[in-house]
Amino acid sequence: MKFTLSWLKDHLETDATLDQICERLTAIGLEVEDIDDKAAYKPFVIAKILTAVQHPEADRLKVLSVDAGPDVNGGKPLQIVCGAPNARAGLVGALARPGDYVPGLDVTLGVGKIRGVESHGMMCSEKELNMSEDHNGIIDLAEDAPVGTSFATYAGIDDPVIEINLTPNRPDCTSIYGIARDLAASGLGTLKVSAKPALKLEGDTTVGLSIDLDDEKLCPGFGLRLVRGVKNGPSPAWMQTRLKAIGLRPINALVDITNYMTFDQGRPMHVFDAAKVKGDLTVRRAKDGETVLALDTREYKLGPNNVVIADDNGVESIGGIMGGEHSGCDENTVDVLIESALWDPINIAKSGRALGIITDARYRFERGIDPEYMIPGLDRTTQLVLDLCGGTPTKEKIIGYKGFDAKTVDFPFSEVKRLTGLDVSTTESREILTRLGFTVEGSSDERVSVKVPSWRPDVDGKADLVEEVMRMHGVDKIKPEPLESHGAVNGRILTTLQIRTRTARRALAARGMLEAVTWSFIPEDQAKLFGGGSAALKLANPIAADMSDMRPSLLPGLLSAAQRNADKGFGDVAIFEVSGTYENDTPEGQRRVAGGIRRGTASINGAGRLWSNKDKGGGKPVDVFDAKADALAVLEACGLPMANVQIEQGGPSWYHPGRSGTIKMGPKVILGTFGEFHPKTLSALDVSGALCGFEVYLDAMQEPKKKATRTKPPLELSPFQAVKRDFAFVVETGVEAGAIVKAATSADRKLITAVTVFDIFEGASVGEGRKSVAIEVQIQPVDKTLTDEDFEALTGKIVANVVKATGGVLRA
Repeated sequence: MKFTLSWLKDHLETDATLDQICERLTAIGLEVEDIDDKAAYKPFVIAKILTAVQHPEADRLKVLSVDAGPDVNGGKPLQIVCGAPNARAGLVGALARPGDYVPGLDVTLGVGKIRGVESHGMMCSEKELNMSEDHNGIIDLAEDAPVGTSFATYAGIDDPVIEINLTPNRPDCTSIYGIARDLAASGLGTLKVSAKPALKLEGDTTVGLSIDLDDEKLCPGFGLRLVRGVKNGPSPAWMQTRLKAIGLRPINALVDITNYMTFDQGRPMHVFDAAKVKGDLTVRRAKDGETVLALDTREYKLGPNNVVIADDNGVESIGGIMGGEHSGCDENTVDVLIESALWDPINIAKSGRALGIITDARYRFERGIDPEYMIPGLDRTTQLVLDLCGGTPTKEKIIGYKGFDAKTVDFPFSEVKRLTGLDVSTTESREILTRLGFTVEGSSDERVSVKVPSWRPDVDGKADLVEEVMRMHGVDKIKPEPLESHGAVNGRILTTLQIRTRTARRALAARGMLEAVTWSFIPEDQAKLFGGGSAALKLANPIAADMSDMRPSLLPGLLSAAQRNADKGFGDVAIFEVSGTYENDTPEGQRRVAGGIRRGTASINGAGRLWSNKDKGGGKPVDVFDAKADALAVLEACGLPMANVQIEQGGPSWYHPGRSGTIKMGPKVILGTFGEFHPKTLSALDVSGALCGFEVYLDAMQEPKKKATRTKPPLELSPFQAVKRDFAFVVETGVEAGAIVKAATSADRKLITAVTVFDIFEGASVGEGRKSVAIEVQIQPVDKTLTDEDFEALTGKIVANVVKATGGVLRA
């Protein structure tokens, strides 16, 4: 919300400085986001051209002698080289001197030579001062403009612009009048109340008006007035200057008046050219497939959820959002219809989102406007039309409005102390609420009834009244208090899931992967491809057509991100994300997942085609084992006992069936999946290249067992030398290597500390349909040095376990 200082002071009688006003705004909850004090215009002064002679070396340049007043150059004329076609003796304009910054050119002037002639400044055009797009000549002021004084003050462009960050619950401050009302209530001045316009009405509004809706809440009131004989042209300079200052483009007087009322009073208005309206106006639901060419020159397709204002021609305006081009006012308008209506905030918000229209009117109607100002707003707009365009007003037509029924809130004064800790007297609380426009009924010092004013739809209960008292009394008066101790120094603050989320990020980053943040919304076809797409996970109001479903997996977003990088020449990508996925619309259906992908040659051993990576595998494409290593690294970093982890061949349908796996804890708990992607998956996503990925479900891991003590146990190292033994087993081709590892480990979990696969061989020497799997078993004696007999017994047990579990034989 933007406004100028002078505009604010139209409604607030105050001697406060700009800094004091901004400080108070922030203190009462209207946070000042930006202040443009127009300092850029302060250096420019009004100057008069005394002489203008032809440049000796250039046909299109002139050498000027310029008087900038007694305070510039000791009162002596300045020599300036100028190329403007209207530069002449006697012209009064705006001068920029050496050292001044020219905003339109984004340069700081200095003394320079132009074709051999020194120039000590510049006579400026409006475009060079960012006042307009006009650069056909330098600014030409009235002959009596005071030479040597501030140009910004003379031109009225020195008015500071204040921008506040308005929260959605403060519709009363979407107007400059409402902001002034809040400042006055805080004690920073007195609110100026304008007199009610005294209109001389002649005749009736001849255009018929009706509301044809099945729900009266959609349009609780509609006012219309005809003004005959207006002369529409440019709005006055003061209005154009204010509208430009807040970022609006002046169009013509009638349109500018409606924009002015929107910001000045928070009352969006609309005007129709009466000559373009055919028949009567009706407020109704749009018919399915109806279209309207709006004032933004775009055509919108409407439906029954949209409320419109229509005549015999069809739709003339989208109610509360935007008018139609057909009935808009221009310089030929003679008779004008002024609309002042009330609309349902929820319907306005839904229609605006569905149509993709953002306007100042929608911004206010969807937050709620003052219903009691519907008729006064019509009168005030009419008065502005008469003042600027002339004409004769008729008697207004008002339909649908049943008056305002004020909410009453039972308010115990003790709530202020209970909710805020502030000691605010009953008298002060009463005064604050009264100044803000609330009606306090009852004389009790303990509990009163408070009637809420029509411009505060956000106030519903006693907590809202406490907030009003608190912000006016002063939030800065709340004393800071330390939080109560949780009973332990350095007590645990983060949950297990939060800790694991951080740990997973660090573990994957340490493996050379880069963190990405992708959309939680994906297209429906992608959601179905990764096990989602249910109706419960469809968005009611998606921000885009291709973001219709909540994601069931992190992988679609990561794959798309990798492809975008590849399209720009970065093919070797390793990225990860730790975030939420969605199985259904219940809280339990939201999962916490660590997922990642690798593309090209971005393996953990190093990416790129380097000779030094040849032996490390860095030059080969990524595969299922890279994804498996990443997934296991996350589990290990999160503190999961790896001895209890099982890996099964095969994964979800989006992975390659023979190059994927599922990580489990027991027969039912799935901890994650990994693998290379199915060609059909990559084709559906329009993604190419060597790609592998994984997902680990952080919320599926069991809570760690509580330790009896926080003290770390002493590190116990065996004094005996570890021994390694190799075994090779011939098994059926379909037997998983993991089954061999598991069987060998279970031979003696106390002595066997590690089992790893170091070779797999298939060939004629082991038989068709069979393979040889070689494992290395690490044996760590604990209590004594093992004898040959001990090793023989353990070896026999290892072989027996593997043979029993897999049906294989020890390779000779």
